[in-house]
Amino acid sequence: MNNLDTLDHIAIQVNSIKDSLHWYLKKFQCEEIYSDRTWALIRFKNINLALVSKSEHPPHFAVLDRAISMCPDTSKHRDGSISKYIQDNSNNYIELINYEL
Repeated sequence: MNNLDTLDHIAIQVNSIKDSLHWYLKKFQCEEIYSDRTWALIRFKNINLALVSKSEHPPHFAVLDRAISMCPDTSKHRDGSISKYIQDNSNNYIELINYEL
């Protein structure tokens, strides 16, 4: 098992965080983990889904990276996690994230 073996969440861009959060919670009976005006995180049974605003975050998927640490190319988030974005060979965004700091 290496340090990049777990998918954490998928992020999709939405027009309205509040409206989309309400729709997903009602439609799928998932659990709200966090929300504010720029993003929301909801938990399904098997994965988390991030609802993100177009001006704040690119669409992406996130992989837990237990080896990531604070450095100039990482960002610290409101929940205490740190992450950085990389792109694959087709320019898709991947967020490497760690919550265990």
